[in-house]
Amino acid sequence: MRLGAKIIAVAGKGGVGKTSISAAALRLLVESRPESKILAIDADPAVGLSTALGVEVAETLDDIRKSLSSDAKKTNPDELIAEARFRLFDSMVETRGFAFLAIGRPETAGCYCTANGYLKEVISLLAGDFDYVVIDGEAGIEQINRRVMEKVTHLLLITDQSRKGMAVVGTIKSVADELVMYEKCGVVINRATRPELITDPDIAGAPVLAVIGADEKQTRNDVQGRSVFDLPEDSNVMNGAREALLKLEVL
Repeated sequence: MRLGAKIIAVAGKGGVGKTSISAAALRLLVESRPESKILAIDADPAVGLSTALGVEVAETLDDIRKSLSSDAKKTNPDELIAEARFRLFDSMVETRGFAFLAIGRPETAGCYCTANGYLKEVISLLAGDFDYVVIDGEAGIEQINRRVMEKVTHLLLITDQSRKGMAVVGTIKSVADELVMYEKCGVVINRATRPELITDPDIAGAPVLAVIGADEKQTRNDVQGRSVFDLPEDSNVMNGAREALLKLEVL
């Protein structure tokens, strides 16, 4: 891993704005660290981060995995590793000061274990080539439980004000304490309908980094099909993501 490399994994229940905050965090890093090498990984099969960042993806991580798997019987392991590294860098989309890689989605219904296992190796393989890596994780606990995120340095947990969202964050934090070698962890409460009711300084032992209320500017941005780079700097999501990254000492 590159000395001082920061790998930020964003996790939480589905539907709480995880991807929006991942995109905002990526934009903040691009704008505040123009000399740094930055990678965004869309690790959610729902593939929303590419849209949020305004990126078009031609080849996904799962496409590469399937292609290499078909060659495994006729290629030795060292050659496969070299080919995987070449293909990964070749498939990355580079734009606006960052590189982008998507895990992709399964072609058929069922377990996504194989792609997740490959993603774990990819994170280790690529981390040494970047100063910052932002990973928009799959909704829920699967990728944490399978140690896909075990080498991240910063864990950013997203929830809304719902009891279910808070419970998912608590479960992720509990499992991550055993399986993830993170340095810092914190919670962002997003889409808060009654921010004044949030008084607890932490959730499941993780500090609350920011509370983000309804964001009409982001809603308008999404309806118009614009990327996070078109979002006003003073929007609630941008302000909340900035506050969270500052408290995690990423910015």
